[in-house]
Amino acid sequence: MDPVTTAQIITETTVDTAAMDFSMWGLFLRADIVVKLVMLGLLFASIWSWAIIFDKWWRFARIERRANQFERIFWSGRSLDDLYQEMGHRPQHPFSVLFIAAMREWRRSQDIAASSFIGLKERVDKVMQVTISREMVNLEGRLLFLATVGATAPFIGLFGTVWGIMNAFQSIAISRDTNLAVVAPGIAEALFATALGLLAAIPAVIFYNRFSNQVSRIGGRLESFADEFSAILSRQLDERG
Repeated sequence: MDPVTTAQIITETTVDTAAMDFSMWGLFLRADIVVKLVMLGLLFASIWSWAIIFDKWWRFARIERRANQFERIFWSGRSLDDLYQEMGHRPQHPFSVLFIAAMREWRRSQDIAASSFIGLKERVDKVMQVTISREMVNLEGRLLFLATVGATAPFIGLFGTVWGIMNAFQSIAISRDTNLAVVAPGIAEALFATALGLLAAIPAVIFYNRFSNQVSRIGGRLESFADEFSAILSRQLDERG
């Protein structure tokens, strides 16, 4: 081929390609309806994931801060009845909810005869275990969505990628032209769908692992507190007996 002709073809292809809008908005507008739905779904999943991430981050930080404050007060030597009267009507975190639930059952059974003290301890322990289970369910709320996004978003993005590449091949077949101006739009749309899938999945996986670890740590602290509180109540029952 004549070098001049070759240079002209390259120049025309470059001009055609440069004239196209390869911005994110341009790629979205030019995409096939199926790819658009994939992009919108991934974008929604990413936005909702970040909303959950910020909410959980703030909530867990507040819980740990208030839990530390509660444990300092609890182990300061104050009377359990005084502490219950102070926070009995406004539990603000799982530790205070656990303490109030146990104290409420304890106070309801204060007039039971000494022969029923063993049953009282079992009831208090049961109440604490039920309360811990309920609080753990609340803490784990919406983490499943992060896990789902982290597991499925890359594959949804891959579906959009495959569909975009199929469209690129169809454009080649229809135009019978393999220059960059024909292939580039479909490939760009496909890669954009992949990028959106990763954009949604990576933060979801990272923060799901982080929050799951925090939930486990808080659950362990609740179990330890329940055991220690049960021991305190057991000593008081022995003194009454």
